[in-house]
Amino acid sequence: MLDLNAIKNFLHVGCGPMTKMQIKGFDSAQWHEIRFDIDESVKPDIIGTLADMKAVPNHSMDALYSSHNIEHLFPHEVVPALREFHRVLKDDGFVVLTCPDLQSVCEAVARGNLIEPLYQSPAGPISPIDILYGHRGFIANGNVYMAHKCGFTYPVLQGVFFEAGFVNVFGGVRPEQFDLWAIAFKTEHSEEHIRTLAESFLP
Repeated sequence: MLDLNAIKNFLHVGCGPMTKMQIKGFDSAQWHEIRFDIDESVKPDIIGTLADMKAVPNHSMDALYSSHNIEHLFPHEVVPALREFHRVLKDDGFVVLTCPDLQSVCEAVARGNLIEPLYQSPAGPISPIDILYGHRGFIANGNVYMAHKCGFTYPVLQGVFFEAGFVNVFGGVRPEQFDLWAIAFKTEHSEEHIRTLAESFLP
C-alpha cells in the first residue's frame, strides 16, 4: 500500500508548461515530479509520446498523472498507451487521468449547441466542437498535436483501463468543465484506500 509519508516519484505525462504545484494531490514535498512531453520547448525531463514511452524504465513510478492527452490518440492506440502506463508503475502505483466527457458534450450538441462557448479556459472560450475535435485556435496555429482522435464516456474509459491490466478504476466525476476524472490502480486495494486517494487526487 502507498506510504503517503514517503517521497514518491510521479510521471507527469504531457506536462506542457504545467508543474506539480498546479495539480491537486501532487502539489507537496512528498511528490517528486518527472516531466514527460513531446515538446522540447517546455523542457521536460523525458521526451516522448504516449505511443512511445520506452525512455521510462519499468516499475519506476509511484504514480502517473495525465491531463487531456489520451483523446489525442487514435482508438487503437489507447489500450497500448495505458499498458505503457501500467508498465512504468510500481506494483502499488496508480494513474490519475482526466479527459473530455463526451456524454455531457453530446448532451450539449443534442440541445443544438455546437459552437456556442460552454466555459472559459486559460486558452479562451471552449465550445463543444473544440472538445469533440480539438481546440480550433491551437490547431489553426499549427499545433496539430491538439487534434482529438477519439473520445470517452466513463464506462468506456473504465473499460480500456481494465483491458490494459488495471484492476481498480474509480471516478466518473463530471465537473462544470465537461471532464471525466479517474484514478486507476495496478493492483488490488481496499475500497477505503481507493476512496482516500480519490479524495486526495480527484477534484
